[in-house]
Amino acid sequence: MSGPVLNILFLGDVVGRGGRTAVRALVPELKREFNCQFVIVNAENCANGSGMTAACLKEMPDADAFTSGDHTWDQKTFEQEIRDIPNLVRPANFSRLQPGVGWRKFRNPAGGEIAVISLLGKVFMKESAYCPFETAEEIVKQLPLSCRCVIVDIHAEATSEKAALAWMLDGRVTAVIGTHTHVQTNDARILPNGTAFLTDAGMVGANDSILGREVEAVVRKFRTGMPQRLPVCEKNIRLDGAVVSYELNTGKAVAIKPISRMYQEEK
Repeated sequence: MSGPVLNILFLGDVVGRGGRTAVRALVPELKREFNCQFVIVNAENCANGSGMTAACLKEMPDADAFTSGDHTWDQKTFEQEIRDIPNLVRPANFSRLQPGVGWRKFRNPAGGEIAVISLLGKVFMKESAYCPFETAEEIVKQLPLSCRCVIVDIHAEATSEKAALAWMLDGRVTAVIGTHTHVQTNDARILPNGTAFLTDAGMVGANDSILGREVEAVVRKFRTGMPQRLPVCEKNIRLDGAVVSYELNTGKAVAIKPISRMYQEEK
């Protein structure tokens, strides 16, 4: 190993009020347990299951950086609010005419800088976006040499698209972590040139649900094919994510550990 090893906590898609509450309650404990100095949270479903608001993000004060995805603009107010949120990145391969930025550089309190990049997949996705591969190449070329640690959130449906991006960036970024499916995968690994990869981090949402939504409503929608309101399930929350360990001096990942914790809000 080259120099000190630091740890980053990355959390999958936060769903609704229950997800926000679990993040607020559990993140301080997880930071202590895994000695994490920096926290990244995908928050794109934190406002009633679809999109974000500034008020909802403020309910998760221990997040150092927020990433997003295809539901970025679901809340009408967020187009204006995003301009005043300094620690959020929306997909970098959205049109440049859209507000917000696709990557930011942060100071790690434990040392060094961290670049956080948000990208949206194209395969099986309804949202129109530019090629995430070309966008990633452009961003990596812009990164200052002083920024050794680079974390990429690839918000995508297709596992192959996520894996392809990780292999393309192997050795040039610290970690590529997938989000969007709300199902944590069992394939965490370090690629040959030092990039950590996990196809999907999972979600922070109800354990007894279908992707954070009430079971009966989702089953009814599949069975009938009819339009159906899908209420967010706010009880018995499971927090999914991963801890990435990396060398401060090189930015190379040395370990990635998926985590999952349960949170039951006290009445």
